[in-house]
Amino acid sequence: MIQLAYFTGDDFAQLMQWIPTEAFMIQWAGTGFTFPLHVHQLENYIKEANHSGADTFVYKAIHQETGRVIGHISLKIDRRNESARIGKVLIGDESIRGEGMGLHVIEAAVDMVFSTFKLHRVSLGVFDFNRAALACYEKAGFQKDGLLRDARKAGNEFWNLWEMSLLEEEWRKRSS
Repeated sequence: MIQLAYFTGDDFAQLMQWIPTEAFMIQWAGTGFTFPLHVHQLENYIKEANHSGADTFVYKAIHQETGRVIGHISLKIDRRNESARIGKVLIGDESIRGEGMGLHVIEAAVDMVFSTFKLHRVSLGVFDFNRAALACYEKAGFQKDGLLRDARKAGNEFWNLWEMSLLEEEWRKRSS
């Protein structure tokens, strides 16, 4: 249903269109970028990514039936600790939000973490008010590890962040 392919310069304009506000950008990317999202930031984002020795892998999510790019996701690999961190998860195509595509994107990334990279653990962070994302991650098998209170500042507000993880053996049990 979803194919992950390397995110390239050809994908920059579409991603920038999907990020309408600073608050939305913080929800999507944490403090990794400054608003408005700009080509130079994205060039730096992928400069050292997507090659065999890289620690960062940046993907676009392609809906296989239509061939349309519908989203974005990244993986940060920690080979020493055999773990990965999922970040920058976005279903950018608003017309299909709420249809379960996020779960398919997460499942594709998790499969890559455990099958392709042969790692032991995958983690992610999600803001506590993002109930749809929390439900998606829990449906994919992630467990809450802990709540980081007031972990990010957006405007004049502080946001709480749930840390979540999934272990290889938990994934294997779910996959069998």
